[in-house]
Amino acid sequence: MAKACVLVGWDDVPHLSAEQKESALSGIPPWQRQARMTGTPSLGAGAIYPLDESDILVEPFVIPAHWPRSYGFDVGWNRTAAIWFAWDVDNGGVVAYDEYYRGLAEPASHAAAIKAKGEWIPGVIDPASKGTRGLKGEVLLDVYRALGLHLTLANNAVEAGLVQTWHMLAISQFKIFRTLTNTRNEMRLYRRNEKGEIIKENDHLMDALRYNIMSGRAVAKIKPFDTVEGKQWFSWQPAEVWSG
Repeated sequence: MAKACVLVGWDDVPHLSAEQKESALSGIPPWQRQARMTGTPSLGAGAIYPLDESDILVEPFVIPAHWPRSYGFDVGWNRTAAIWFAWDVDNGGVVAYDEYYRGLAEPASHAAAIKAKGEWIPGVIDPASKGTRGLKGEVLLDVYRALGLHLTLANNAVEAGLVQTWHMLAISQFKIFRTLTNTRNEMRLYRRNEKGEIIKENDHLMDALRYNIMSGRAVAKIKPFDTVEGKQWFSWQPAEVWSG
């Protein structure tokens, strides 16, 4: 039996105005726009988050103590990366306020650096860490948990994570402190090849960011009260704006 596939694009529906087309495209990731406009399946090539940095970056500010925090964690020998979020419970959205980026170090060194930024903060990690082993054959997820990190396996649905991240960036619900230089560098290089495949180079923070977008809010916590001399207060402030 012969089969046929009919592709219908926007040019075949003249009742759509230019304004309607622009509105429909505004929330669609770049790699899905060709398929939406022409009906031709394609992921496309080029930058995954092709947004002007001025629309994404913000100056560091004192994060309200009641905003829950979480971090995304991507592990590996050549590069281990983490990115910290504070979730805006007042207006919706989230801000990335801190990062960790280091290679060629033992898990104990990474864990110590991460705990120094707030041992109480929970993290979400690549579920592949259950099967990833260190230089001595140890399971990295177990190692990091034994070192005191509070880790939950993240949702690693890649395309869904990219769409969700793009959507939050596009509607200004996701901002990044401009002091996160490694995150900014990776975002500039984060792209697809001509086959629509994500180029898996220099993307550790991009993966950690995606884990946090997809799973961080569910585990995020507010800093516990500190008690000194009978008084309680929230003592944490971001390093970039702490003045003593």
